Amino acid sequence: MIQPTLSSPSTILLLTVLATSCRSATPDTQPPSGVEGRLQSAAHAAEEAPARALDVGSSAAGEGAVDAKAEDERCLMVEKDYGPDGTVPVRAERVVSGLTVPWGIAFLPNGSMLVTERIGRLRLVEKGALVPEPVMTVPYKSGFGEGGLLGIALHPDFEKNRSFYVFYTRSEGGGLINRVERYVLAQDDRSAKADRIIIDGIRGHTFHDAGRLRIGPDRMLYVGTGDAGDPALSRDDSHPNGKLLRLGLDGEIPGDNPIHGNPLWLKGLRNTEGFDWLNEKTIVIADHGPSGEFGRTGHDELNVAAKGDDLGWPTIFGCEEEQGLIAPILSWVVAVPPGGIAIYRSDRISAWKNSVLMGTLGSRHLHRVVLDSKHRVRSHEVYFRGDPPEGLGRLREVIVGPDKELYVTTSNCDGRGTCPPTKDEILKIVPGNPQR
Repeated sequence: MIQPTLSSPSTILLLTVLATSCRSATPDTQPPSGVEGRLQSAAHAAEEAPARALDVGSSAAGEGAVDAKAEDERCLMVEKDYGPDGTVPVRAERVVSGLTVPWGIAFLPNGSMLVTERIGRLRLVEKGALVPEPVMTVPYKSGFGEGGLLGIALHPDFEKNRSFYVFYTRSEGGGLINRVERYVLAQDDRSAKADRIIIDGIRGHTFHDAGRLRIGPDRMLYVGTGDAGDPALSRDDSHPNGKLLRLGLDGEIPGDNPIHGNPLWLKGLRNTEGFDWLNEKTIVIADHGPSGEFGRTGHDELNVAAKGDDLGWPTIFGCEEEQGLIAPILSWVVAVPPGGIAIYRSDRISAWKNSVLMGTLGSRHLHRVVLDSKHRVRSHEVYFRGDPPEGLGRLREVIVGPDKELYVTTSNCDGRGTCPPTKDEILKIVPGNPQR
């Protein structure tokens, strides 16, 4: 188990920087206010270019709706709205409803799903139905805010050991602390028992609590943490907050981490809820921009990063640049905030192959980004815009299952959306035109 040392935050030196490498993407006309029903159809009969195979260090895909042509510019700033409506015909199929803020999904080898609910319950979806009784619970209080039972990831040898990891918030000493713990699932999938604490003492907060877990291509456990409302922690190497952490499957610190004896993999993050791998060494990672700190708002980010990178929060934001810090490849003036991220390597929706797909919360849509061979934005577009029933609303988890299908979870019942009678849902995104 890793027990981080909680040190006093260092003084933040705010530097004035010039945003010299931003380019604007402002559509000539505003996109329609919503899509028909819960579906996204083609805006016109544009023919999609064939998808290319994923090269090393590239996530090229079929053409999107906006062409970002200036290859010498590294950061695309969207100055108005969020992007144009998408042109690939896709629709959403309901897998299951009746959930409360589903945050993460893990796919079991038998086709069932484990789903975390932020309110402290781990649920089982079996044969397309939500099992009434939770698999397990962790203590939850309404005062946890953005904390609770959040990320989940299966051990890569789950079929042998039935182990999985969860990220959850708990009360300690009048404050909030986040923990990653390993559990073992019963043979009937109906219960689980605690096995091992992987990392503890990650400062929690009602805001910026992060929580995403993923197993990387190197069979290591990656943990996204928020700055817990204290921006100075993000670039403090001695503190686990505002980071992407990398740990072994038993909680050990890998010997090839950037700093010996430290779980830090990336730093300078504010609140990441989504990341995936472009290749074995390169991560695409989203981060929430400021919501009032230092007089700043908006400017959520999509970044491409590698081992040891510093993404710059709170020194830079948006498309600002400074030596030694990583500027994003895409940012929005108007707040998005991003949810989960998946690289879509499936052929199911062929025009999307190798695209970056990102759920959004405040802006209520699914965002598709196409990257060029230099990992810069080639195009981007918006799907399922708006609240139900016109759109899907707030989207939290975005993940491709072992069946190569794309799954998303709604977060419309988290107190910031429009909660329908069916509550939150898991949806599958499939090719197809609107159904009348």
